[in-house]
Amino acid sequence: MATAEEIGDRIVRAVLSRRLFPGERLGESDLASLCGCSRTIVREALNRLAARGIVHVRPRRGWFLADPGPDELRKAFQARLVIETGLIRLAASLQSREIARLRSHLDRQRAALDGSDAGRRSLLLGDFHICLAECFGNPFLTATLRDLTVRSTLSALQHQSRAEAAQSFAEHLGIFQALELGDMPEAEARMAAHLGSWEAKLQPPIPANGLQRLRDALDIARAEA
Repeated sequence: MATAEEIGDRIVRAVLSRRLFPGERLGESDLASLCGCSRTIVREALNRLAARGIVHVRPRRGWFLADPGPDELRKAFQARLVIETGLIRLAASLQSREIARLRSHLDRQRAALDGSDAGRRSLLLGDFHICLAECFGNPFLTATLRDLTVRSTLSALQHQSRAEAAQSFAEHLGIFQALELGDMPEAEARMAAHLGSWEAKLQPPIPANGLQRLRDALDIARAEA
């Protein structure tokens, strides 16, 4: 039986993998059936996500993923820019273990670029920012950044091309190289340029198509295996 935390984590992961889209309906009964738990647990998970701005409830219609408008999206990226450049600016350098962790993450991003799983590629590209925040050791800002990343992903490119993904990876690599050299001003500048290009990376959302999409997005079959 899935817990509320596990259900919330699956939904967040599905968003970061771009397998759930803005405005997608999240039926309590469907989720309870797919996750093998009660609607009470599902409702707890959705209420937690609502407090984080990731889902919302519509009276007599049910739960839906957020669908940020242009103004909200711009503010989310502004907040990310402040947090992510600020974390770099406040740090003197990263320890060798954090550098090794980031290098390993980039290796996984590179492997995903060479593969055919666009969802995994997207997940790793988004997770790089969360991983970097964790390396700077501020759990409060990391938690805030995680939610902002999910919310901005809800309106970001739904099917990122390989070329666009490769460009994002190249920008991540440039940020890492500056951090590895201990050049924090250069790393900050590269992060600002990377996040500042968000408007060029957006496309209209793809509409949802029911229970099977929800099953696939949450990896229910894989989780049951």
